[in-house]
Amino acid sequence: MFKLIRQIFSPKPALPVPAIPAGQRVYAVGDIHGRLDLFTALIAAIEADDAGRDAATSTIILLGDLVDRGPQSAGVIDTAIALGARRNVRVIAGNHEEMFLNSFEDKEILRHFLRFGGRETMLSYPIDVAAYREMTLDETQAFMPQLIPAQHVDFLRAMEDRIVVGDYLFVHAGIRPEVPLPDQTVSDLRWIRDPFLSYGGDHGYCVVHGHTITEAAEIRPNRIGIDTGAYMSGRLTALGLQGESRWLIEAVERDGLISTNVTA
Repeated sequence: MFKLIRQIFSPKPALPVPAIPAGQRVYAVGDIHGRLDLFTALIAAIEADDAGRDAATSTIILLGDLVDRGPQSAGVIDTAIALGARRNVRVIAGNHEEMFLNSFEDKEILRHFLRFGGRETMLSYPIDVAAYREMTLDETQAFMPQLIPAQHVDFLRAMEDRIVVGDYLFVHAGIRPEVPLPDQTVSDLRWIRDPFLSYGGDHGYCVVHGHTITEAAEIRPNRIGIDTGAYMSGRLTALGLQGESRWLIEAVERDGLISTNVTA
């Protein structure tokens, strides 16, 4: 009886401190959502930060939702492709990329996509606004292969579902607690909120994710959320990781001006 009481009220053991393998450095970028201005500024800040640190193999991981809601999704994709041509970049598919791709084939998904930011994505490509407004849903779907470059479609299709580096797991939305990583569903990786967000136990990794907007980066022992709502807040956040060290890099728009900052 007393043993049970001690187990209930005794403090839970602290989770182990996660680390990136020696000689590596990772920069994870939260949901961009068409904010090319913030993305461009943040990439410049990441490259300056990387150049100012000790020699290491650096990887930039984009956590998904590059598109929708913001005004320049096409430009974000072009910039991500160009970035990947000169640096080691890995890209995770978010729920908005999933909807975008599925919209080419499924009319109901296209309807949902356009309601939740896809309209802005469509208008970021060279289409006449007045003509777009006159299109039926069927006409819009039929026009998409002409409007969206094949290079962009290939880029979206090549995105990953999850990435592991050392003790960190990078996903778009999160994982289902107490389910082994190989058994996680793609749907959960791209869409889950609770029970992931409220779970305080050990996932086996420290999970770095976006998808759920918070005012500032949310750093917990078992997860780190870095979706700071760029499309509406004007704040795009990246997480830097090396060994056991962590730091944040942000691009912030205030009154039309963008500044960047680094905080440990």
